Amino acid sequence: MVPPLALDIDGTLTTRSDQIDPRVFEVLPAWEAPIVVATGKSFPYPVALCHFLGIPEQVVAENGGVVCADGQVSFQGDRDRAEQAIEAFRDRGGDLGWDAADTTNRWRESELAAHIDADEELLRAVAEEFGLEVIDTGYAYHLKTPGVEKGDGLAAVADILGLDAGSFVAIGDSENDVSLFGAAGDSYAVGNADKRAKAAAETVIDGEYFDGTLGVLESLQAEA
Repeated sequence: MVPPLALDIDGTLTTRSDQIDPRVFEVLPAWEAPIVVATGKSFPYPVALCHFLGIPEQVVAENGGVVCADGQVSFQGDRDRAEQAIEAFRDRGGDLGWDAADTTNRWRESELAAHIDADEELLRAVAEEFGLEVIDTGYAYHLKTPGVEKGDGLAAVADILGLDAGSFVAIGDSENDVSLFGAAGDSYAVGNADKRAKAAAETVIDGEYFDGTLGVLESLQAEA
């Protein structure tokens, strides 16, 4: 039997150009074990991905701020405090870096995110004042409540599914995957992963982006 999976999206299921790799739509629907999509993206994104893959909506979104499985949704984190911090950030000249539509934050329930080109030093200073933390995923700076983590989200989904989080294999690429790696029984950092993810993973693979993820999945299938 293949193991259940906990999979990040950006940098893990994507190509170098930050698009979902088309092979995802062949491989994941055929996986014969539960899949949890664990991401820093806002809640609608992983839900939509599950929908179009035709797999159950088993999701950890917003770095653990939103958990969804078996028709149940729960929320952690203090978006109101994040909004207050962002207001202070803007008052001091900070710019989140998004356009007027701001589809990055429009549907967020538990945190807010700034473009990777935003003023990191100012954002971190404001976050500290408001008792928040900043996570750099390599794609955005996430302003979040301390203690809200992907790993806790995986444990919550696993509990809903009647599984042990330690039975999961996790694959990811950035510092927000460190807790995910800690909760899962086995973990892989793809070749494009940052230093913290590589240090936390059981195995660092050479393959990058979905090429690396696919190599892990093929190995897991061969061992099953």
